[in-house]
Amino acid sequence: MRIILFLLVFLSCIGCKKEDTTHIKKETIPENSVSNFRESYRPQYHFTPPTKWMNDPNGLLFYKGTYHLFYQYYPDAIVWGPMHWGHATSTDLISWTHQPIALYPDKLGYIFSGSAVMDINNTSGLGTKDNPPMVAIFTYHLMEGEKAGRNDFQTQGIAYSLDEGHTWTKYKGNPVIGNPTSIRDFRDPKVMWHEASQQWILTLVAGDHAKFYSSSDLKSWTHLSDFGKDKGAHGGVWECPDLFPLQVTGTDQIKWVLLISINPGAPNGGSGTQYFVGDFDGTTFTTTQKEPKWIDYGTDNYAGITYNGLPDNERTFIGWMSNWNYAQQTPTKEWRSAMTLSRKLTLHNKKTYYLKSYPVHTIDNYSYDTNTYDSITNGFSLTSRNFNEMRIDFTIEGVLKDFQIQFSNIPNNKLSIGYRKDEDAFFIDRRASGEIDFEPRFAEKIHTAPALLDSNGRTTFSIFLDASSIEFFVDQGATVITDQFFPEQPFTVMTFTSEKTKMEDVTVSKIKRIWN
Repeated sequence: MRIILFLLVFLSCIGCKKEDTTHIKKETIPENSVSNFRESYRPQYHFTPPTKWMNDPNGLLFYKGTYHLFYQYYPDAIVWGPMHWGHATSTDLISWTHQPIALYPDKLGYIFSGSAVMDINNTSGLGTKDNPPMVAIFTYHLMEGEKAGRNDFQTQGIAYSLDEGHTWTKYKGNPVIGNPTSIRDFRDPKVMWHEASQQWILTLVAGDHAKFYSSSDLKSWTHLSDFGKDKGAHGGVWECPDLFPLQVTGTDQIKWVLLISINPGAPNGGSGTQYFVGDFDGTTFTTTQKEPKWIDYGTDNYAGITYNGLPDNERTFIGWMSNWNYAQQTPTKEWRSAMTLSRKLTLHNKKTYYLKSYPVHTIDNYSYDTNTYDSITNGFSLTSRNFNEMRIDFTIEGVLKDFQIQFSNIPNNKLSIGYRKDEDAFFIDRRASGEIDFEPRFAEKIHTAPALLDSNGRTTFSIFLDASSIEFFVDQGATVITDQFFPEQPFTVMTFTSEKTKMEDVTVSKIKRIWN
């Protein structure tokens, strides 16, 4: 999640803005009026910062009809630096309005990842019952402590807003969770209200495991239990946890899901997000799960968490659409990084529990100028002025057989997706997709995902292409692959290749851009 480049950070810290616990000065992030968000590779229907560096989504919260997206932000460069919380709002999870920076570094450190809740009953005493506080909880990262060789440089702090996220006040008693045992990686608190025990539950990560805490007031926290030293993937540091209940689709059963991002150690290299399905009793999370499960097999969906405050215990997820293997080298100039489409998570059970992850239904409102085809067979090509702002939906009947869909353009850049029967796996091949030489690991191999089908003989597919990304969903998100790419020109040709199967019920739609 964070690559600490000491020289870069030292230089970028010179003159770094520091704030105390008083109300933070309200500054508006300027829109780029010259480019109108039309720079090369700028996504047109995915969230991006107006300028400069962005990574993890933070503080995802729904309140009074507004979705709040906070995010790790460095407003002075397009590489990682002293972390702030950027802020954006939406009414539909697709179109976003940029808001002023929410949280700035202060004497306790940079503002690393965390979460936000509405303290409706004013348990914290930071507001009133008539005007409850919005409370953000985040990791302080004290760079001076890290440079000095200490291990206790990460602690947890809170801030609150009494005007629905427009202005923020740091809590004078920060940090609310210290680091007395000197855990080097001690961060990313995700808070939720646990109805059964009538308390706040906080999950954070400590290097190779998760820790759970409880509180009655969001200020005083008690350690409850640990999880994960002997569970899941451990190829890198655990980050960005999220614990929540979900009803198993088609049943009355409730299970608990724990998301854990890991860097490195993902199945296709670098950063990725695993999950566990189990039970939580208000103190301890347990699972019988033996092998890691992954929310996305692409290399560009990391550090994702879900929204607090959604009705009916729904869970909507958004992730950072990049990978620490190459995040600071991608070939953008004015800004760097995007978020995935917002995705609804659903839990299913077919011999084993698994998550589906699929774009929220409001993306359908942005589809237009749709063309339909009863079937597309081997060697058939479609042409378009720009496939890079489109979605393609189709089905394949019967047992899946080898197929490939290739997008290409005049410079002969190629992006391919498909299925290989001998591996029983889907794939994305971006090795010839355009600019690839900015970092060796970006295009070193084909990305594959084992097929998890929920189709009963009819497999559905959805492909969402933006200026520099592809999100590939099989069977409403039973299998997902998300990857970036950087073509020299938009793709103008789509070619289907398969000797034994065909695409059916094909729709090809443009997607409206979200930036004014």
